[in-house]
Amino acid sequence: MDNEYYVYGNIDERLVPLQGDVTKLLIDNNNKNISYKYKRKECIMERNKYILDEKEMPQYWYNILPDLPEPLPSVLHPGTKKPIQPEDLAPLFPMELIKQEMSTETCIEIPEEVRVIYRLWRPTTLFRARQLEKNLKTPAKIYYKYEGSSPPGSHKPNTAVAQAYYNKKEGINRITTETGAGQWGSALAFAGACFDIEIKVYMVRISFEQKPYRRVMMQVWGADCIPSPSEQTKAGRNVLAREPDCPGSLGLAISEAVEEAVNRDDTHYSLGSVLNHVLLHQTVIGQEAKIMLEKIDEYPDIIIGCVGGGSNFAGMFLPFIKDKISGLHPELRIINVEPNSCPTLTRGPYRYDFGDEAGMTPLLKMYTLGHGFIPPPVHAGGLRYHGMAPIICHLLNLGLVEARAVHQLETFQAGVDFARSEGIISAPESNHAIRVAIEEAIKCRETGEAKTILLALSGHGHVDMAAYQAYFDGKLKDYKYPQDKIEKALHDLPVV
Repeated sequence: MDNEYYVYGNIDERLVPLQGDVTKLLIDNNNKNISYKYKRKECIMERNKYILDEKEMPQYWYNILPDLPEPLPSVLHPGTKKPIQPEDLAPLFPMELIKQEMSTETCIEIPEEVRVIYRLWRPTTLFRARQLEKNLKTPAKIYYKYEGSSPPGSHKPNTAVAQAYYNKKEGINRITTETGAGQWGSALAFAGACFDIEIKVYMVRISFEQKPYRRVMMQVWGADCIPSPSEQTKAGRNVLAREPDCPGSLGLAISEAVEEAVNRDDTHYSLGSVLNHVLLHQTVIGQEAKIMLEKIDEYPDIIIGCVGGGSNFAGMFLPFIKDKISGLHPELRIINVEPNSCPTLTRGPYRYDFGDEAGMTPLLKMYTLGHGFIPPPVHAGGLRYHGMAPIICHLLNLGLVEARAVHQLETFQAGVDFARSEGIISAPESNHAIRVAIEEAIKCRETGEAKTILLALSGHGHVDMAAYQAYFDGKLKDYKYPQDKIEKALHDLPVV
């Protein structure tokens, strides 16, 4: 053989390219016949990412309600204090979403119209954080499911698209909503553009000022975004009369959005977290992750995610927690991470409370800091809600999941360390989860245990550079919410 050529590629389509002279292509110059000789080196290139084909995307959302070991506490009417009925929610939501909120079906089919839009970015990638593992010198295996590849850059479109679809199907062409850091507002703006629906967004004032590019994204997709509290609603005017410089809260923004929706016959309201149907739509995340891990014969020992209202992380862990409930994986740990400046799960009582500041919403059984809670302006990391998804609260109360609170500065340092290891600049919210994933990986280094950690990375931080700049400039502070303020806020909890 006069000439030798080396071709680098896949021997097995299930594997990434091998290192070294993988395929030795020998060409016989005499008769031009081509033969292949394979030489596999001992060292195989380590795989960093795992991708599903579009046809493998889940066809159903997973509903945890039928699999709960104890029924979820009833949602109560704010006036009668009796269990709420579907017709009570009809002024706010389309009937299909109301049915999903109360459904006892384990699997709910994803409409093809929704799946078509999902396929713009789904399935999302599962990564192995090998560089982070190396830098931490840990025997732990860290995987993260990255939702930052969606058009708005977060997990939020998983439910925004579904909610917009069901509203359009019912003939609704206008929706109001709230947003904290802006991820939900931009996601619903995107979904509104997909289905030609007018979107009005009340954005927590401090985020409106700190994150201007989120509201610009909303404008690009055609939504109207205003700061909350505003002069456009009674709830907003009442707060501004008491506190003209109020930085706002998610509960207050919800009050304004609900008030406008209730007072207009052509308008529905949409919520980006907390409610059962929202968590339901997010389960595409965990279902995809489960399929990917099964393909490589892995199962997590620990699942970690950040929580504000809880939809992102619940979407990841709910398809797994049924294995813990059933006894298939009883040792599975699930850690909900929240900020010390908004310590709902770690310091709030498990009580019935309103979902909004003005007391217009139904009463939800949840861990709460009181519906009048206003997070401190120094808090830059999102996750500002006074309550939490009832499903997560119920699971925490049953001892099936854990909760941990972390300080702001350590979360930003974790985000920087992650970016310098893995390349992805994550959203400040996601940094909370990264912080705890690093802590757990370090524990593995100390004990020598090779645990498998699954991290829910909810979105990128490309439009959160002001927060990162404030961190680098030393302008951010750690803040532990004072106990006396929590107790004061809890005085106004409804009596049930």
